[in-house]
Amino acid sequence: MAVARIEELKPGGSGTVRIPIMGPSLCAGFPSPADDFVEDALDLPRWLAPNPPATFLWRISGNSMQGAGIYDRDLACVDRSLTPNDGSVVVAAIDGEMSIKRYRQTSDRAWLAFENPDLPVFAVEELGEGVIWGVVRFTIHWHTTKAALKR
Repeated sequence: MAVARIEELKPGGSGTVRIPIMGPSLCAGFPSPADDFVEDALDLPRWLAPNPPATFLWRISGNSMQGAGIYDRDLACVDRSLTPNDGSVVVAAIDGEMSIKRYRQTSDRAWLAFENPDLPVFAVEELGEGVIWGVVRFTIHWHTTKAALKR
């Protein structure tokens, strides 16, 4: 059996795409991020972000998704072109605040859930103003403290 190799991809090369890192909040219903909300950008291999115009990185704040392995200060890669399925991790605009949740769906009901047993589950229809903004493709989790990275 042949082992597939991932070739080295140079930043800015044809094999990478520049993905914006978004700021802390975005208004609900806003069709696409404005430049005012872009904090920075990160070069990613194209195979991690196959639809660059619809892909954004968001910083995670808090531990409401710790059961899904998503922690405070991680980066979530969100693709707006994907349709959520039952079990997808999504970014939702809820009453004007961006939030990361688990999307759950049965034949007659959809709801958003935290991945922290200390926090409540609520139905999508219970939200004041809510919109699924995008589906999380993957997260980047740091295994080294920020202080250690400065050395």
